[in-house]
Amino acid sequence: MVTAYFLLPLDRLGPRRPVLSWLLFGLALTLIALLLLRQVVHVLLGVPDVRPGLVIPLLMSLSILVFATAYQALAQRPGEVDGIATRLDALYFTVVTLATVGYGDITPRGQTARLVTILQILYSFIFLTAAATALTNHLRTEVRHHENPHRPE
Repeated sequence: MVTAYFLLPLDRLGPRRPVLSWLLFGLALTLIALLLLRQVVHVLLGVPDVRPGLVIPLLMSLSILVFATAYQALAQRPGEVDGIATRLDALYFTVVTLATVGYGDITPRGQTARLVTILQILYSFIFLTAAATALTNHLRTEVRHHENPHRPE
């Protein structure tokens, strides 16, 4: 996924095709959110033969790359995001925002960039936190089961 993020020709999106860019951004985040919620429900219900330990981290990583792509596209518009010159910068800013570190070296200046940053923060609070909690619960259950396989859940 990370290799695709760095190699895909995403320069055709952004200011050149704003409607398509917003549509793809919204669809990607919605699809990832639905898939994450499905995994959360499967963990909460104890559905057998699901693989949240594999699927949840992949979906979380994909959502980070979607936001990084959005920041990269926004950086092509003058005055929108200061400090993003490369895809690595966009990925760095996404992770810094996700981690709530906020070094201040990259700043969303324009209204659109601030909106995307707000969406990322809300998305992280709602979907990524729920997914991480479900993953933690699943892993805890698996560890307990392996420590004592005869103990009922």
